[in-house]
Amino acid sequence: MIFLIKKAKMLNDDYLQCVSLLAKSLSDPNRLRILLYVGQGKKSVGQIVEEIGISQPLVSHHLKELKRSILLNVERSGPFVFYELADKKILDVIRSLNTVAEDLLKARKTF
Repeated sequence: MIFLIKKAKMLNDDYLQCVSLLAKSLSDPNRLRILLYVGQGKKSVGQIVEEIGISQPLVSHHLKELKRSILLNVERSGPFVFYELADKKILDVIRSLNTVAEDLLKARKTF
């Protein structure tokens, strides 16, 4: 019975929308880099630009998307804006996706 309830919830439109939003947010390599870097602690936009090696406008675009997806928290301190992960479990999700991707690629015979 519990399995049926969980299965019904998993097919619920709100649940799928939430998962879809997260998956879209994680579908860009630059966003993944930003999440992994910010996962080390609060970072300013300038620090992120320097570490990731992409332009400030592009970093700002990705930060906006990650904030919209509620993956990042924002803190203002004077003229500076700092970003941090909303939940450290997102790093576990990224690691799990990496493991699945590696396993699937190892098993694949053709491309």
